[in-house]
Amino acid sequence: MLVGAIGVLGAGVIAALALGRSHSVNTNAPTTTPPVVDVRALPELEEGPPPWPAEIEGLRTRLDAIGIPARAGTTLHTHQHLDVFVNGKRVIVPAGIGIGEGLISPLHTHDASGVMHVESTTVRSYSLAEFFAVWGVRLTKTCLAGECGEGKLHFFVDGKPATDPNRIVLTHHQEIAVAFGPPPKPVPSSYGF
Repeated sequence: MLVGAIGVLGAGVIAALALGRSHSVNTNAPTTTPPVVDVRALPELEEGPPPWPAEIEGLRTRLDAIGIPARAGTTLHTHQHLDVFVNGKRVIVPAGIGIGEGLISPLHTHDASGVMHVESTTVRSYSLAEFFAVWGVRLTKTCLAGECGEGKLHFFVDGKPATDPNRIVLTHHQEIAVAFGPPPKPVPSSYGF
């Protein structure tokens, strides 16, 4: 009987290892720029002052408008960290972005740590602009929600300046900072995943 139990346990371990290998996670996100987000076509965008909630009203319509399915998966699975500042004050990136009743977007948050999750059924590139569209917060080259001004909105990827949220492609373990007004000193350049 002991030999049989050991055999069953050994078979279970082998099966678990085989399944674990066959369902490996792909963190190699493509770096091609995804389609540009047209914020004028998106309903229910926050344009007021922070804090901004995870905007669930209109989430499915926004996902349809930007061509992102209302389902997550693990064919592509990456994480980024997002810091947002408005006029020198940190803005919380809330839990539940991209998670609505009966749906979960490939771009979402689980908690308020600022960690963004890309959990997609397909391997494709996603942009910072798409994440903000899912969040429900207006983001362009010059506007963050209702805060607008030429030269006042700053983007950083791993501490280096960037200029267009549509061209900031989300790849594994990036530190992304968005600042309206003076950027923080120092600009966040890494995150301990």
